[in-house]
Amino acid sequence: MRKMMNLWAALMIFSSLALAADAYACTRVVYIGPEQTVLTGRTMDFSIDIPPNLWLFPRGMERSGQVGPNSLKWVSRYGSIATSSWDISTPDGMNEKGLVANMLWLVQSEYPPFDKKGRKTGLTIAAWAQYVLDNFATVKEAVASLGKEAFVVVTDFIPGTDKFTTVHLSISDASGDSAILEYVEGRLVIHHDSSHQVMTNDPLFKDQLAIKGYWENIPGTIFLPGSNRAADRFVRASYYINAIPQTSNPHLAVASVFSVIRNVSVPYGISTEGQPHISSTRWRVVADQKRLIYFFENVLTPNILWVDMNQVDFTAGKPVRKLPLDAGQVYAGNALGHFIVSEPFEFQGL
Repeated sequence: MRKMMNLWAALMIFSSLALAADAYACTRVVYIGPEQTVLTGRTMDFSIDIPPNLWLFPRGMERSGQVGPNSLKWVSRYGSIATSSWDISTPDGMNEKGLVANMLWLVQSEYPPFDKKGRKTGLTIAAWAQYVLDNFATVKEAVASLGKEAFVVVTDFIPGTDKFTTVHLSISDASGDSAILEYVEGRLVIHHDSSHQVMTNDPLFKDQLAIKGYWENIPGTIFLPGSNRAADRFVRASYYINAIPQTSNPHLAVASVFSVIRNVSVPYGISTEGQPHISSTRWRVVADQKRLIYFFENVLTPNILWVDMNQVDFTAGKPVRKLPLDAGQVYAGNALGHFIVSEPFEFQGL
């Protein structure tokens, strides 16, 4: 009886948090296995089509924050592979040191004000993840730099929509370390700990940790919440990412992580009465940070493709290359040979 009462109490608290969350959907998980086996998987879920392409960026690229005269300027220290959205943003990618960056929707984000004519340096939110991939090798290094808030992250509406871009950023490295970065009431909040293996959307990450705490006392073999809400997906992902086999076999590890992110995916084309913004999963990624292999799966095509970054020459001065995916192109297996030389896309800014 006591266990049943605890279960119902947890359900009530959990439900109240879940109801407060918006229904935009994405999920990110980090698998930490034996022999330095680390993989990060994520789903990209969105309420409208969000055409992706894959990009290979060399070192030495000159970048701009794209917010006017006070834009942040930098030159990329590391080469990277990135998935673009509409070729205006990098929501996901991994650099040659095994650092992974994932942007996920967070309705509760509140960014600091930015004056184009002021003194503060700015960075378009579309390039936030790419800035991290370009400049840092580890989570610790990124946190130390970003925590200084030397620039303002600047957001705006997604072109052609009424959606104001509000996201939080997760980063993980080849050691298994993780950090979650959110803007809360105009200030950057960083949650830095290798135990932060799972992130979804709303609520704020501190509340996601509270949800995790409640559900850790309820065995996942007995009960797991099954809806498409972010809070439900967080609970399932948290349970399964540590329930799957601990293995250093890379093929089993990749398959296991894919199985977890498929479990928390939203079926394609789903609609929910009273929840018009429930979001279908559009694509999935698993990044093998030990072997430096980036796996990509588009839900509208039947195959997984991958890129072995060890086979990529990221030397400064090498051309940018692109793998077109936005018109339903189908690739299977190692897709490196299908990349074409291309001009880099321009990040959407002000």
